[in-house]
Amino acid sequence: MKHRLHTLAAALALACPCIGFAYDEPTVNLGATSFLDGAPPAGPGLYFTAYGQYYSANHLKDNSGNDLPLPKQEVQVSDLLAQLTYMAPTSVFGASPGVQFLLPWVIDAHTDDGLNGAALKGNPGVGDLEIGPFLQFAPVMGAQGPKFVQRVEFTFIVPTGRYQNTAAVNPGSNFWSFNPYWAGTYWFTPKLTASWRLHYLWNAKNDQPSPAFGSGITNTQAGQAVHTNLTVDYGITPQLRAGLNSYWLLQFTDTDANGQAVHGRKERVLALGPGAIYSFSRDDHLFVNVYFEEGARNRPEGDRVQLRWVHHF
Repeated sequence: MKHRLHTLAAALALACPCIGFAYDEPTVNLGATSFLDGAPPAGPGLYFTAYGQYYSANHLKDNSGNDLPLPKQEVQVSDLLAQLTYMAPTSVFGASPGVQFLLPWVIDAHTDDGLNGAALKGNPGVGDLEIGPFLQFAPVMGAQGPKFVQRVEFTFIVPTGRYQNTAAVNPGSNFWSFNPYWAGTYWFTPKLTASWRLHYLWNAKNDQPSPAFGSGITNTQAGQAVHTNLTVDYGITPQLRAGLNSYWLLQFTDTDANGQAVHGRKERVLALGPGAIYSFSRDDHLFVNVYFEEGARNRPEGDRVQLRWVHHF
């Protein structure tokens, strides 16, 4: 979900001081990538990837996993994302260097809190630019083809997106983030594979924090987190593969406000669902993934539909 969701109603926070809720983390890759993730599908060269995402949630969870005390908790967000990736044909110490640029756009951000927007307000617009230099390692081959392939990327999220500290849905985060990952694909057989993308997340300070933190808070810093996409797929035909996709996020350090830890704001969520990839040719691939979230803490809990088209020039 290439947007940020915060609970920003200062009045609600003051009225319900016993409820701990966060929504502090920036937008990250939760399920946007899935099957055969360890390598670009057509080798070196230039790729264009278009993403379309729809996310819907009717539950905004607090630190105990209970719904926030709002009359309504309706959030619906539609995103488009454009990505350019270049992988060099050369190899350095067994790996090909490359770089990717990704720019999201929240085209619609509908919210309904039952309070005429006092607690939740949508803010569509262009999101934060993502820049990621990477190293793509050569595949480990077996008797029947590739057995294992992997990539490491050092991703930076640049605060270029639209941001309002009083909005519940923001395209931008208003702070820098470092979000490196390790991705890999393992072939059990030529038809059966498992893939993963394991991220670490570090965030810089936000100098325009939500008023829900209270008066006198001039900066906040979202806690560190790990998140991962995990998939298993099976080749039904040479063009079609289908399987299960999932993602998981866990914030493991506290968010800071004015340099002091604020307890009870750590985020987590788990999602699982079906997916498929159809290869029209070596250079064109369509991914479809559906996710159903569970176990959310200090986050929305909802459903996600993800479309991704990859074209190799």
